[in-house]
Amino acid sequence: MKKNKLNMVVAIALCVSLGLSSCIGSFKLTNKVLGWNEGVGNKFVNELVFIAFHIIPVYELTVVADILVLNSIEFWSGENLVSQSTKEVKGENGDTYLVTTDENGYTITNQKDNTTIGFVFDSNDNSWSVSANGETTKFMTFVDDNHVKMPGVDGNDMIIELSQAGVMAYQEAAQHFNFAMK
Repeated sequence: MKKNKLNMVVAIALCVSLGLSSCIGSFKLTNKVLGWNEGVGNKFVNELVFIAFHIIPVYELTVVADILVLNSIEFWSGENLVSQSTKEVKGENGDTYLVTTDENGYTITNQKDNTTIGFVFDSNDNSWSVSANGETTKFMTFVDDNHVKMPGVDGNDMIIELSQAGVMAYQEAAQHFNFAMK
């Protein structure tokens, strides 16, 4: 019993010390994606993109890229890679990554195995896509001023009204899917 309390106190102390530490990095890529989302359109479009980016694990991938590569480089070199146009960086595992920033977003390429992740806007069909490992998945296409087409959790596309009711319906579908997966 006494050992369990000691373990609990040590675990809490470690969590608090890590939480109050300022060495966790700036998460610039994740914050840039969040900032980009805020500028995509009105609040309904922003919420739909936010939900879609959790269904297609965009935010999860940017957090992993920040944690494993970008924050470590920023900590040790003092350079912010996300604000630069192109930068070659060496990861902790020895792999070399090419981080490219352009007007359409970001592309991170692992030069060892040539895997990439990026965000692309196609003005021809008014759609946003996420690209990973050579595969591109559209996550939102503007149908008109009041509707977007987005991937549903069941794999079928859904037409979402850009209103509070439309966003809530899409969010409910995503939550229902996450609950069913558990």
